[in-house]
Amino acid sequence: MLTLTIISPEKTLFQGQVELVKVPGVMGEFEILNNHAPIISALQRGTVEYATSEGRTMIEVIGGFVEVLKNEVSLCIEQDTP
Repeated sequence: MLTLTIISPEKTLFQGQVELVKVPGVMGEFEILNNHAPIISALQRGTVEYATSEGRTMIEVIGGFVEVLKNEVSLCIEQDTP
């Protein structure tokens, strides 16, 4: 399992255990699974998707960053304002 934290400038959107995370990296979409190599990557406009035991959730983003280190995934995202 991975520990995922998703924050935006306004608030923490999610914090918990997930099975996988898909992110729209600037070089293309990639998936993060358990024991993923350490990485820091910028995000482009697209969809962040994560899977918990309850199902899958998708969040639309316009940019941000992802950091993966020792099964902890931290996403700092920016979203369109309504």
